Amino acid sequence: MTIEYKINHSITTEQFLTLLKACTLGERRPVDDIPCLEGMLANSNLIVSAWSGERLVGIARSLTDFHYACYLSDLAVSEDYQKLGIGKQLQILTQMQLGPKCKLILIAAPTANEYYRQIGFSHNPRCWVLERDASVG
Repeated sequence: MTIEYKINHSITTEQFLTLLKACTLGERRPVDDIPCLEGMLANSNLIVSAWSGERLVGIARSLTDFHYACYLSDLAVSEDYQKLGIGKQLQILTQMQLGPKCKLILIAAPTANEYYRQIGFSHNPRCWVLERDASVG
């Protein structure tokens, strides 16, 4: 099986949605909100994707300034392509696009904590989240 990796290659909302539904990340993403998915793709400034022929099988979708911080918002690999090193390669290629001082930051699903620790990430307990229906006050 040959996997081709692409940087900032055009991805349709349908391809993104199909991938999300083919992995557990779809449980935590707005798969019923097409305008939101469209915005997620359109406003990401670094997307590394993995393809098996014409099929999108993996994605690392990030927001970054390329110099100090890169927030890896989505890392997804289709369940039938997992455990082949695709997720790790997506992260390696993401990091290769960044400057020498740029940190890679992500919020992991609880079940993925050990995976990230195993590949070299350090745990940071200082993350805070303000949900959209909450107000700063």
